[in-house]
Amino acid sequence: MHEMSIVEGIRSVIEDAGRTQGFERVTKVRLEIGRMSGVEIGALEFAFDVVMNGSIAEGAELEILNIPGKALCFDCEKTVEVEHRLDTCPSCGGARLLVQGGDEMRIKDLEVL
Repeated sequence: MHEMSIVEGIRSVIEDAGRTQGFERVTKVRLEIGRMSGVEIGALEFAFDVVMNGSIAEGAELEILNIPGKALCFDCEKTVEVEHRLDTCPSCGGARLLVQGGDEMRIKDLEVL
């Protein structure tokens, strides 16, 4: 489960930010996760609760903002929304797509005390 190591990285970022910015408690963590990032949301939510135990984010609410997949179609020259990397263009049916977004994952913001 690579979601566990993802959440361990998030914990490290949160604790580093707490030390440098002087906050002691995180009440909410908001993540942006692209649909094509390969992250299993249920596993990430489970890992979050486990990994945050004993940290400044213990008991924090996790909010996930889903970022749609976007790709440029070389056939019709449109930017389209896609669910998977191997999808065809929903406009023209073309298969020559270049992913433009939806594969990212980042901490959007934190609510802290």
